Amino acid sequence: MYPFTRPYSASLFSQPLLCLKLHTSPLRAPARSPDDRGSIGPARHTPPSGGKRKGRDFTWKLRGCTLFITGASRGIGKAIALKAAKDGANIVIAAKTGVPHRTLPGTIYTAAEEIEAAGGKALPCIVNVREEEQIVDAVNKAVQTYGGIDVLVNNASAISLTGTLETPTKKVDLMMSANTRGTYLTSKICLPYLRKSKIGHILNISPPINLNPVWFRNHCAYTISKYGMSMCVLGMAEEFRGEVAVNALWPQTAIYTSAMDMLGGAGVEKQCRKTDILADAAYCILTKPKNFTGNFVIDENLLREEGVKNFDVYAVAPGHPLLPDFFLDVDPETLAMKMEAHGASPVFREGKKQDLSKHEGPDKTKAEGPERGKHHVHFAAEKSGGPVVETFKIIKGAINEEIVKSIQGVYQFELSGEEGGTWYIDLKSKGGSAGSGEPPGKVDVIMSMSSSDFVKMFSGKLKPTMAFMSGKLTIKGDMALAIKLEKLMGQFNAKL
Repeated sequence: MYPFTRPYSASLFSQPLLCLKLHTSPLRAPARSPDDRGSIGPARHTPPSGGKRKGRDFTWKLRGCTLFITGASRGIGKAIALKAAKDGANIVIAAKTGVPHRTLPGTIYTAAEEIEAAGGKALPCIVNVREEEQIVDAVNKAVQTYGGIDVLVNNASAISLTGTLETPTKKVDLMMSANTRGTYLTSKICLPYLRKSKIGHILNISPPINLNPVWFRNHCAYTISKYGMSMCVLGMAEEFRGEVAVNALWPQTAIYTSAMDMLGGAGVEKQCRKTDILADAAYCILTKPKNFTGNFVIDENLLREEGVKNFDVYAVAPGHPLLPDFFLDVDPETLAMKMEAHGASPVFREGKKQDLSKHEGPDKTKAEGPERGKHHVHFAAEKSGGPVVETFKIIKGAINEEIVKSIQGVYQFELSGEEGGTWYIDLKSKGGSAGSGEPPGKVDVIMSMSSSDFVKMFSGKLKPTMAFMSGKLTIKGDMALAIKLEKLMGQFNAKL
């Protein structure tokens, strides 16, 4: 991993952090005194949900502080907002969703209700971080309402895990403008007020900058956009050192959110942690002094340093193996050992034979020159009785008009190793079909993996999400159709 993450020691605090404004401006209401915020009184010891820590005060530290959180209507942003609300903080909910979304839960107004029920104050603002005017308006409202801004959390983000040729320019623009430009712009607009705060802090939900090519090859545009957020940490931490702390926070494991549900498909939640772990880690960071800056923090590492020992409370399904998140180097062998420690049997552990198959030369069964593009049969893959052949026979027998009508997609599989070659499942043409060779008609999704992993995936022994995140499966084309196929695999599992 590129050595950007600075080592740090966990600083402990026993006193509340009063968010006193140091200056006023024409846009700001006069800063309130501590008495206006209500008596602090003796701290109630309520540790983060990961467990109790001795001699620590975990409430009231953010009382009266104003947090401007992008993307706070749901998921990680809302979890961080609710955590601060329990201290009596003021939360500016800067998000796009003002009316209920057809598939995603929550709006800025439902989030505001939850924040106020938790003990905080809420200011819901319609903000698309791609629109400078909307950010400026929301910041002005925050300053007029609460007297300033103490903390900015850049959480809003867009994602498309697609290759360079499969990513429309519109999607590239969305990710670059929401992730990198949105983070930079929101930080720039909030900084004049953050510099006047006693605890001024920017926290970006972005990863350590890991230059391992594996994190670029399958979703180059997304990686560039997320690393842009991280570069804002590097630059601004130095530029505003001593005035505003700037840090990044990233999860050790996959976090269950609406986005993960969309990307991972049914059943992925069991391999995830809840948003609570990021909320607790964010709270620890935001209650540190300004000299804690320029760090790329991993949630689990920080909470372990803070004394948390029980991480099962953060799991959606305690004891179930967890998926590592993107941009962290976890080699398959180490991951397998961790999974086995939880009583699981990792299906992605392979021997030398499988490792070699990933580096084989060109597929000699593919035609070149003028023959390229014609329908070809891969005779090496047609040996009777092979597991791939048998799998496709079962798939072909399971296809019916109802499945074709619900899926409407053509899938091509590039398999390596024994029984390697090109295979397809046509769930668009009338009646559907499956077999070896290139599919008839336009291909919607291309999946590349080893023959053995293909069989395991369709028989239910290998989760497609795990295969994708561990690099054993690469996907090009329509991700929504890829997810549809994953849901369909459950019907095939019982027959394989």
